[in-house]
Amino acid sequence: MIEGFWQEVQTVWDEGIFGTNLGDIFLAVGIFLLFLFARKLFFHTAVKSLKLIARKTTTDLDDQVLAAIEKPLEFAFVVVGLYVAGQFLVLSDTLAHILAQLVRSMIAITIFWALFRVIDPLSSLFDRAIGLFGSESMHETIKGFFVKVTKAIVVCLGIAAVFQEWGFNIAAVLGSLGLVGMAVALGAQDFIKNMFAGLTIFLDRVFEKGNWIKTPDVEGTVEEIGFRATKVRQFDKALVTLPNSKLANEALINYSRMTNRRIHWMIGIEYRSTKEQILNIIQAISRYIHECGDFETDPTLTKTFIFLDSFGSSSIDIKLYCFTKTTVWGEWLEAKERLAYKIKEIVEGQNASFAFPSTSLYVETLPFGTPEPFSLPNSSTPPTSAQ
Repeated sequence: MIEGFWQEVQTVWDEGIFGTNLGDIFLAVGIFLLFLFARKLFFHTAVKSLKLIARKTTTDLDDQVLAAIEKPLEFAFVVVGLYVAGQFLVLSDTLAHILAQLVRSMIAITIFWALFRVIDPLSSLFDRAIGLFGSESMHETIKGFFVKVTKAIVVCLGIAAVFQEWGFNIAAVLGSLGLVGMAVALGAQDFIKNMFAGLTIFLDRVFEKGNWIKTPDVEGTVEEIGFRATKVRQFDKALVTLPNSKLANEALINYSRMTNRRIHWMIGIEYRSTKEQILNIIQAISRYIHECGDFETDPTLTKTFIFLDSFGSSSIDIKLYCFTKTTVWGEWLEAKERLAYKIKEIVEGQNASFAFPSTSLYVETLPFGTPEPFSLPNSSTPPTSAQ
């Protein structure tokens, strides 16, 4: 009886799973686990030593590359372990073919995953070439654009490589995209339109990352220029996402491209001010603007006007039109404040006063007859009545 039972156990052991001996399966699993252990040992010793060596170099590029390929290297041990374990299994032709396809697919995934992750650190190698384009903020935009395009290409190639391992005819798939592309294009018109609008913004340098822009819908600082949309951080710290096609087709003010910031005031002086007082005020303001250093007075760069402009309803108006050297908002406010204090000092120094809106009322006849007499308090004069 025992011998019969043992024979049944032997039969199950030999037939195993899908015709593969259980001993071979356990051996393959053991080999696979051994590679997982070797992976931990390798990263604890070899990779750690490589990181120590990389820290001693003068560049951070090797550190970034090592950090980028660390995860793909860990996955590579899994792939190698799976391949070696499979060599100890006696599989049917179908299973052996599936295992080979799986291993090759995992190898392709590992390679393209590593390429995808090293794109970011290797992008610093293009800084010198990108330096030929515009300002420093534009460099980041251009580099980000090329990094995104390169990553998209790597992902597409990786997917194609995996599909090809499983018997898909990539050439036929690409050929069929002609008809499929037409259908997709009809459903993705907005996406394509936004993508080409983003390319227009990028090539025409309408604005860059970090620029202060204003449109009919939003005003703020550009945080990101993407394929489909641009993100703008408003001054109330709210984040607004705008389609690129909308930004490309509407009026847009780029305040970051200002060369100078303008101050345009109308200074109202009282009508009782004399000609000499007004002339002295204009000359003193002009002297301050040309000598203080806050304002750009080169006539080839900006225009500065300080003139008696008009006779208003309540004041004699002096036009002040000038530009500060700085374009930074806070510094501009400080320069404008200093100018305001100086103008007040100049006007008061000339014994003149600022005018304010006022209305004079003249009464020729009173509709209700003669008013009652009225005397001032503590007055010794008899009360008088209006005539």
